[in-house]
Amino acid sequence: MKTLVLGIGNLLLSDEAVGVRIIESLERQYAFSPEIDIVDGGTSGMELLETMAQREHMIVADAVLTGSAPGTVTVLRDNEVPALFTRKISPHQLGLADVLMALQLTDEFPRRLMLVGVEPQSLESTIGLSDCVQRAIEPALAQILAALNASGITVRRKTPQEQAAYPTTCLSVEHCV
Repeated sequence: MKTLVLGIGNLLLSDEAVGVRIIESLERQYAFSPEIDIVDGGTSGMELLETMAQREHMIVADAVLTGSAPGTVTVLRDNEVPALFTRKISPHQLGLADVLMALQLTDEFPRRLMLVGVEPQSLESTIGLSDCVQRAIEPALAQILAALNASGITVRRKTPQEQAAYPTTCLSVEHCV
């Protein structure tokens, strides 16, 4: 089954949206061969079970609380990932932890699992990323691209014309993605 890159987060809680913003940037800037599935999981939980089941490789982008400085990019792999979600930022992480547990129980857990997390600065009820978390998008993308390359997926940067054709989501003039 195809590789899945899943961005999760709540667009209404400032830096909690970073996972969604990372995958928007990934989809806008790059093309992949063979194709991969790029999914905006938003705040979904168990609704993602079928999408996540039986993946060769799954990469999740999300905001994470590790105690590091805001904007720090953290990479976890395989069994390290479910353990991190014992410290939750928002309800969707409970849902993600439940989905991962269900996938283990049904023997549908991804063969390889990677979390690219960004430490939030703000979880205030506002739209738009803080500056330090906005700056973390590129390093987070670099981690995802390296993992895709290591999986044998060819990554090509889209031309400016291809990028211009991608629909943008612009909820803040300063941080248009």
